[in-house]
Amino acid sequence: MNHLSGAAGSPPSRLRPRFAAVALASGALFGFGGQDIRPPGLGEVIVTRYANGDDLLTAGLGLTGLASAVPPPIADPAAPTPAELRRRAIHANYRALVDTTANGGFGRLYGPNIDLAGNDTLGEGLIPGTEYLAFVKNVKGVRNVTVLVQVPDAFNTEHPCIVAAPSSGSRGVYGAIGTTGEWALKRGCAVAYTDKGTGAGGHELETDLVTLIDGTLATASEAGTDAYFAAELTPAQRAAYLADHPNRYAMKHAHSGDNPERIWGRATLHAVEFAFHVLNRLHAPTAGTNRALPFHPDNTIVIAASVSNGGGASIAATEEDRRGLIDAVVVAEPQMNPRPDPRVQVIRGGNVVSVAGRPLYDYVTWANLFQPCAAIAPSSAESPLLALIVPGFAANRCAALAAAGLVTGASVEAQAEDAAAKLVEYGWEPESALFHASHFGLSVATAVSVTYANAFGRASVTDDLCGYSMGTTDPATGLPAPPAASPMPTLWAANNGVPPSTGINLIAEEAANGPIRETLGVSASTGLADYYWDGAACLRGLLDDATVQGSIAQTWVKGDLRGRPALILHGRSDTLIPVNHTSRPYLALNSLKERGSSRLAYIEVTNAQHFEAFLPVPGYDNRLVPLHWYGGQALDLMWSHLVDGTPLPPSQVVRTVPRGGDPGAAPPLTAANLPPITLTPAGADVITAVRGVVHVPD
Repeated sequence: MNHLSGAAGSPPSRLRPRFAAVALASGALFGFGGQDIRPPGLGEVIVTRYANGDDLLTAGLGLTGLASAVPPPIADPAAPTPAELRRRAIHANYRALVDTTANGGFGRLYGPNIDLAGNDTLGEGLIPGTEYLAFVKNVKGVRNVTVLVQVPDAFNTEHPCIVAAPSSGSRGVYGAIGTTGEWALKRGCAVAYTDKGTGAGGHELETDLVTLIDGTLATASEAGTDAYFAAELTPAQRAAYLADHPNRYAMKHAHSGDNPERIWGRATLHAVEFAFHVLNRLHAPTAGTNRALPFHPDNTIVIAASVSNGGGASIAATEEDRRGLIDAVVVAEPQMNPRPDPRVQVIRGGNVVSVAGRPLYDYVTWANLFQPCAAIAPSSAESPLLALIVPGFAANRCAALAAAGLVTGASVEAQAEDAAAKLVEYGWEPESALFHASHFGLSVATAVSVTYANAFGRASVTDDLCGYSMGTTDPATGLPAPPAASPMPTLWAANNGVPPSTGINLIAEEAANGPIRETLGVSASTGLADYYWDGAACLRGLLDDATVQGSIAQTWVKGDLRGRPALILHGRSDTLIPVNHTSRPYLALNSLKERGSSRLAYIEVTNAQHFEAFLPVPGYDNRLVPLHWYGGQALDLMWSHLVDGTPLPPSQVVRTVPRGGDPGAAPPLTAANLPPITLTPAGADVITAVRGVVHVPD
């Protein structure tokens, strides 16, 4: 195809160049029968060139714009253009995944301006190139999975590379741009993104508005099968629900009526296939000749790399890849559910971890029960963001836990300490103790519990599962209320896919004082404002539901990376995705499946946790360092291994140095805080995995 020209940025969708997803001229494509590699069900492809002040990595914002907390402007807030939405999405996703403060290292140790050698040589960091955006229409039944390929102008056809970057969390297709995308684009690789079938797809039931692939809006009937997501409701069903539930929303991850996590690996593979399709389309031989297509898995390096849910998707894709698309995997803090195996054992410092390898829905609903009570333990008095916890509500949660026989103690303080101990007993590291307050105060555990309960339970938005709905509320009273301005125009760009986000909150429908924002809910069973104990207990009870259990089983990873080199990084202080339930047991499982053929190394980083965006928060800043920095180092190590044959590091604990100082006044992060991953760790830092037993030093 011809190289596209025209103004930089995205013109309105009806004017944007497109190409049909058609097969290319066949040739002797190694191992693929001479056929183009492309995902089945690939829809129409939107092609947009970014240059001359706009770019792939920063949407023209550069280092300065990304560092600014002020979102990029929109000329008409009621009708943003695709270019404005894309710019907002990149700004929001970058800042959500990376500490963008100079004190935290942004612009000095990492960031768009820092080259691959670690030097400040790239100015604002703009990277010109072309984007290719499409839906894969049906991935094992999951509708409209977004795939996006970025091809930088610096792509080297003599040494081609692709980096698969599935989104973290439930984010949209740009959800890995600030983590994986930055490294890949600087390397000159094509980047294959996917939203994994989740993403910030919303359906405003009151107006029947839905988002399209580029974030613009249409009614559900106008959009039809081109809707990013639309609740499966007839007009009569929608009207009946709204009669009692005005100003409510359906969200894609929660309310698709499916379990999208079951196809996260397949979606990532389809993104890689789409990247091959795009590259071969750009550089295809003359039609009708017998020349082989230029790019194929035998001559193109492919690395699957992302963080959190995207990390889990990368692992799942590598396990599922039987065609040799993926050469290596590099992931950080992966959310994955290792298949249960009684032989798996995790030992830290000589002590057996009694509860390990539980699936996300198990441990997150446990956190949702215990965190508000644990947050007010005297031992956690220095917790960052403790002010987000309402002491009376938390004390009432302690009382509810005590009445249920889940904690003991003659005082609230004793019950709170027991709740904190129960979290450690259930797999959290003691290093996480100070961060439970911030996670619950920001509704992390509740939001994840509600979203996955709906997804795993295959629930409809009208089910109000466990008494929760999603809608806009009055800021003063918490009661459901119409928004001052609809969140829909920028929902695709700014929402993280899991309410509360962009003004869409969780609502406790069955609270004694409800419907009301769930944090204010009075439980009918207790008559107390206890952070809606009734809802939390119900969510926990769904763990035994057959449908939920079946959905969880669809997400198991098996520990078999098929001999591919892999690096897994995880912060020991991770409070959302504890190391004892994910990375450590996966390493153990891998030692059973691959044994001597395993090429997996696990890097556990002290003083690192899940949410990089929290690092500027007082109390986080002086205690923790960015895991993101180690993600870049791990990708460098893997690249050297694949290209030059240098060895990968062994599994190890990397012992970082906190910045120190007073909360909110930590000194700037320096290289001295970040000792490197080493090829020769000290004996006291070596992690071993033999026949299903993992030993991690203190």
